[in-house]
Amino acid sequence: MKKAVIITAILGCVGLASAEEIHNPILKKLYEKGILTKEEALELDKKEEKKLIKHANVIKKDSPEFLLGKETHPNLKIRPFDNPDMYIKLGIRIQGTFENYKVDYNDPTKEDIDTWDAYMRRVRFEVGVGFSKHVSFMMDIRNDKANYQDKGEGNFKVGDAYLKIKKPFGTSLVNFKFYRAKIDVSRTETVKSAWVIHYDRPHVADEAAQFISHNRRATNAQIYGNWKKKIHYQLAFGDSVYSGKFHDAKGNTPDGISEQDFFYGGKLILSPIPGWEETKRTETYFGRGKHIEVGIGYWRVPKIKYTDNSGTHSIDRTLINYEFSAHYKGAFIQYEYFDFDGVEKDFTDTRYELGKSNGWYITGEYVIPQLYYIAPFARYEEWKKWKGEGDYKLKSTVVGINWYLRGNSTKVGIAYQEDDYGKDIGDKKIKRIKFTSQWFF
Repeated sequence: MKKAVIITAILGCVGLASAEEIHNPILKKLYEKGILTKEEALELDKKEEKKLIKHANVIKKDSPEFLLGKETHPNLKIRPFDNPDMYIKLGIRIQGTFENYKVDYNDPTKEDIDTWDAYMRRVRFEVGVGFSKHVSFMMDIRNDKANYQDKGEGNFKVGDAYLKIKKPFGTSLVNFKFYRAKIDVSRTETVKSAWVIHYDRPHVADEAAQFISHNRRATNAQIYGNWKKKIHYQLAFGDSVYSGKFHDAKGNTPDGISEQDFFYGGKLILSPIPGWEETKRTETYFGRGKHIEVGIGYWRVPKIKYTDNSGTHSIDRTLINYEFSAHYKGAFIQYEYFDFDGVEKDFTDTRYELGKSNGWYITGEYVIPQLYYIAPFARYEEWKKWKGEGDYKLKSTVVGINWYLRGNSTKVGIAYQEDDYGKDIGDKKIKRIKFTSQWFF
């Protein structure tokens, strides 16, 4: 009995043998010296393997084998020996971009722009802690777009910072998040930026991320869950917009916001076909599995009081979002439509004109595992920033190729993007060629 206890303690520090053969060096020596038979050593391993919790892990065991190895989990998770329900997670996200940036103005009096730019699209340090079986906290500090154009180095700030209570009643139907957590105003905005196909999301989706709540994660409270992965829902309320991201149809911001109500709303997502359920919000599947889903979101701010050149006004805002996504092995497609109600035409003039805006995009990717996970992709977008007279339409086209060297943990890509702005929103065409890279775990 004492012999077994001593051996068990030693194994907790050095690892375990497999069920087929002895890999652990201490067990192997004990077996070779005749202290244990092979059967005794293997039997001891089997018993201990059931008890021992993995105390640190980062590699996804079910990941495909990429050119540089298997993909990693988001963050390195470390558990203490005395309480395996607790943990700490540490990780980084680095996205770099080198690009050629051109602006062609239709107005001959304006000088065109042609410049090269290199910047850090995203730089983030992520940390999470598990307080118990049900309660955890996740946050990151970030410095996105450092050295972008004439922005300089920028400053670090808090991104996500939320407390999660997972399955407090033992069912996936009820979970909670509090503080700085994303509200699902858009599928592509909800997907982790390390898992999107193209680093820069559609313009219309970025506006949705500001239309109801600042960066779609101003301090809020959420309840969310799913039923057998067939029905997903989210309900939330909390702090709403920020004046610096409160845009009119031309992209201007007002002088300031003096009063506003909490936002409220929710999202409902259905996976109607058995065996095609959406199990994860991502845009990258690496040629595995299949899913089809449709969703609708409704979000509202009852009152926002702000001041611009035409005076002080009190308005309400509503955003309706429709989504569809599907993938089958290497093929992926995603479509979203946005309906904005509560848009002012121009903060800088002396007239008060309130109206609507709508837009949509479609994106797709095809992953080729036989070519070391090279994946061509494309995206097209149309956004009518003001539904009325005038040319307020923005059209955007992106085509490119990603190369998943280690899934999303290490990837590189090249993309060409062309944005065409209507006469009333700039009357210009912006062209970009981007060389991108990502390091993430």
